[in-house]
Amino acid sequence: QVQLVESGGGLVQPGGSLRLSCVASGRTFSRNVMGWFRQAPGKEREFVAAITWSSIRRDYADSVKGRFTISRGSAENTVYLQMNSLKPEDTAVYYCAAVGTEFTIPTMESSYEYDLWGQGTQVTVSS
Repeated sequence: QVQLVESGGGLVQPGGSLRLSCVASGRTFSRNVMGWFRQAPGKEREFVAAITWSSIRRDYADSVKGRFTISRGSAENTVYLQMNSLKPEDTAVYYCAAVGTEFTIPTMESSYEYDLWGQGTQVTVSS
């Protein structure tokens, strides 16, 4: 069974940091774009960051540039999201996603381009 499993969410104070992890199993995604999206209560799911195979290209939403960093693990089937200087508006469920087609760079900020999704991990930024 192909799946993505996120971990690392939790409660953190404003200004704090968290590192999210996403592990893919059932097939390799080493040649695929992978990304992070988030959805806050009452809002639509929005793009956070994405990364190509071999980390050739990384894209970020304007709201997280300079604070968040997306990276891939050495095995390429793991993707991380390092989140620094967290703000209350970063509170959301964070989802990992993967593009199913290898060596394809889609419109990375569009959720419709991603074929496989994790179940999400809650991030709450509050004092």
